[in-house]
Amino acid sequence: MKKSSGEETEKEIAEFFENAKEKSPKEVKKIKKIAMSHNIQLKKLKKKFCKKCLMPYKNSRIRIRNKIKSIICKNCSYVNRWKMKY
Repeated sequence: MKKSSGEETEKEIAEFFENAKEKSPKEVKKIKKIAMSHNIQLKKLKKKFCKKCLMPYKNSRIRIRNKIKSIICKNCSYVNRWKMKY
């Protein structure tokens, strides 16, 4: 297997997340592993899938309260929370 450079890996990750809603948890896990091996931060991209089950968000419940955004996963009912920046 040919090793890819960091720039090629960043392009691959960007292409992956363009249509992330149709991806499976196995594919998300694979792309996370590739990013970690090349020391690439996902930053805002990691908010597109659940932390626990790695399922991309589809029709999830979103609540905003006291500058904290809560997203409830429809698949596993896990509550993901992030501080909102204004």
